[in-house]
Amino acid sequence: MTDSNGLATADICDRHEAALTDGRLRILTCPLRGFGGRKSFCGIASTLRVFEDNSLVRKALDQPGAGRVLVVDGGGSLRRALLGDQLALLAAKNGWAGIVVYGCIRDSAAIAAIAIGVLALGTHPRKTEKKDAGEADAPVSFGGTDIRPGDWIYADEDGTLVSDCALT
Repeated sequence: MTDSNGLATADICDRHEAALTDGRLRILTCPLRGFGGRKSFCGIASTLRVFEDNSLVRKALDQPGAGRVLVVDGGGSLRRALLGDQLALLAAKNGWAGIVVYGCIRDSAAIAAIAIGVLALGTHPRKTEKKDAGEADAPVSFGGTDIRPGDWIYADEDGTLVSDCALT
């Protein structure tokens, strides 16, 4: 499968074997599932570290996305949803390419009809608490790799890649 720039993650891995070997290109190893209307996407990462509170997710997605990918380290929690259809709509309206959630989403049927890439561990019907807690634009670590603000995210149905730089 190819992303919006015509790049498939399998092809990226084949062309950039040296970057995989030396760690400039990394593969997320957690079992993320695709939920959004866009099955492939890429963009520069913006990061959040939150736990069962999506206040910062809303604040981030309320900003112009400019083709970026919001990477949300939700601590892998399966107890509350960090993203729902209203936030996914907001993200699409504001020009975000995709959202990667190390945690859960809800409203998955509605999100499937929205033109945005969404990856998450799974679904949960319960919304989050609103404590305005968390950290923005800090390195996060999950799925066997570190993700820094400014890294490039490439995602499709075969996997999710993290790169130190834009790839062709």
